[in-house]
Amino acid sequence: MSRRSGSGKSEPTERQCAVTREVRPVDEMIRFVLAPDGSVVADLKRELPGRGVWVSATRHCVETAKKKRVFSRGFKSDVRVEPGLADRVEERLYAHALGALGLARKSGAVITGFSKVEAVLKNGDLAALVHASDAAEDGIRKLAAIRVARFGPDSGPPVLRMFTSSQMDLALGRANVIHAAILAGRASRSFMACACALDRFRADSAATNA
Repeated sequence: MSRRSGSGKSEPTERQCAVTREVRPVDEMIRFVLAPDGSVVADLKRELPGRGVWVSATRHCVETAKKKRVFSRGFKSDVRVEPGLADRVEERLYAHALGALGLARKSGAVITGFSKVEAVLKNGDLAALVHASDAAEDGIRKLAAIRVARFGPDSGPPVLRMFTSSQMDLALGRANVIHAAILAGRASRSFMACACALDRFRADSAATNA
């Protein structure tokens, strides 16, 4: 199976994980390449030149790849894997998601402020609801009740709690952002793809440490 890239070349839509040997969609994988100094780096945008080693986009798989010397076998040479590779991948996933959130704001797809978020939740075309991870539970409960009243308990837009209020402030260019409504559209799809990638990576970590 292949897709047509912007460059006119056919590229695989699936790859085999070098750790689990499972074939997965490329959107659920991380491509690793060798830097000029021989160190392993994550090519999150899948655009760097050179041979790639594909690993399922979870913390467990990235850490296993380092522990079991998967990168050396994949690149067929001795490589340098710096300590904290999985941590750096997570940091970059955070940065990508926050950057996409900022771009969504610039396109007009992000609504902030409790009363405005409440109004969108009642009547708007909503792609997601974002709460700061340090938001007060009272506000979250009030918005949750409105969401359930409109969409029911088992449906409706996803609710995200992966960023602190300080991170949201920086991404959105304003102070004291606690709740945000993400309007449906092209910019929101880009943000949601980045947010899902981060959530997948972090959820795997939480499950591993449980």
